[in-house]
Amino acid sequence: MNRIDLNCDMGELPEAIADGTQESLMKWLTSVNIACGGHAGDAQTMEATIRQARKFRLAIGAHPGYPDRANFGRLELKLSSRQISDAVFEQVNALNEVATRLGANIVHVKPHGALYNQAVRNSEIASAVADGVARWKRDVVLVGLADSPMLEVFRATGFSVAAEAFADRVYEANGTLRSRKFDDALIRDPALAGKQAVKIATQNKLTAFGGSEVAVHAQTLCIHGDTPGAARIVEGVAAALKEAGVTVAAL
Repeated sequence: MNRIDLNCDMGELPEAIADGTQESLMKWLTSVNIACGGHAGDAQTMEATIRQARKFRLAIGAHPGYPDRANFGRLELKLSSRQISDAVFEQVNALNEVATRLGANIVHVKPHGALYNQAVRNSEIASAVADGVARWKRDVVLVGLADSPMLEVFRATGFSVAAEAFADRVYEANGTLRSRKFDDALIRDPALAGKQAVKIATQNKLTAFGGSEVAVHAQTLCIHGDTPGAARIVEGVAAALKEAGVTVAAL
């Protein structure tokens, strides 16, 4: 039987916490990646998101990014390996302090935005991310792009890994994500996102930009909580997976 985790990046938009949007997404998910003070998030949003996630019995993960709130962590920064390691450590440790106080456990770590995308193709950056997490804890799962070198770097540093694909993002023919500088980088149609999710979960492939088929071997699927219409997309993906006989469960 096909099985996959359904995750979402959260704790990034205080207004989404306040107006119930974030919580409305959670009933369809199995895991959350919580912003922990780098690109977004603070002690209050971390606590609120952890409380909501526990209500829905979701696996909790840290979502560290470049410390660049003005650009939401989506611009590539020229930081040294030590600076990246320090930033990752500080962020996961900050989330852990809140989680520990609430009696919750962090089970995975997923880099955010530009840090994630650079780690996909830059082994030094991937190593710096792993080093930052290792300074806090080693028995957690590191999440990275499916079929990318970053997973091998994470494994080489002794971590368990989870290969991730994206239901709401367009891929290039080389298996990388299409840059957000292009208007067609996001999949906003719930039906199309659901179709891509099912193809990944059942056939280990997807149709990339330009029509070529790309192999994707994923254990977890991501949907971005800040995508317009995210609630409809998450619901559509979850429904499509269920209809296809795919079990949605945490890692």
